[in-house]
Amino acid sequence: MANAVFITGTDTDVGKTWVAVRLVELLRKRGLNAVGMKPIECGSYDDSRALYAASGGVVTLEEVNPIHLDEPVAPAAVSTSVEICFDALKKSFEMLSAKSDFVVVEGAGGWLVPINSEKTVADLAVYLDIPVVVVAANRLGCLNHTLLTADAIRSTDLEFQGVFLNLFGENDLSQSTNANQLRQRLDEIPLIDQDLEALADLCLQ
Repeated sequence: MANAVFITGTDTDVGKTWVAVRLVELLRKRGLNAVGMKPIECGSYDDSRALYAASGGVVTLEEVNPIHLDEPVAPAAVSTSVEICFDALKKSFEMLSAKSDFVVVEGAGGWLVPINSEKTVADLAVYLDIPVVVVAANRLGCLNHTLLTADAIRSTDLEFQGVFLNLFGENDLSQSTNANQLRQRLDEIPLIDQDLEALADLCLQ
């Protein structure tokens, strides 16, 4: 059984935090001491606080979110004295892993969001070396964004566990066709259509 998962998205505002929080809550209902982690958050503390609340009081907000940047932009775009050190973030992750059964790690924005002048969210996931799940918003544009993200993840050596198709927002015709189109094009990568129980099962394989 894997003991962690990295939740990334095809874009910002696709429901990564909602999925990550629900996954932590569901795993805890199944009897696992699951916790959330938001290594880097930009702007508000909303995502980190939601993951902290879902984690059952076994971790602190600072442990959930080791690095917070004030501006709601890509980390690399913020002029700050805060050093984003991958070694420190990995130590924070390992500490959470040692005191829990499962860690749900939520990335910042999409897969290739720049963290500094050299590294992206993808590099952080590779450094942590844990399986990846992509959250995609079921709306117009989903196919292109999801397939581009899938190709980028496939270029790494990480385990690509699956794509979670998240339905919210206004209805459009594409919502009734996106799942089938993605299944035809993702090959062996599982597509989960709104089923959180199935996502939990997948993450625990």
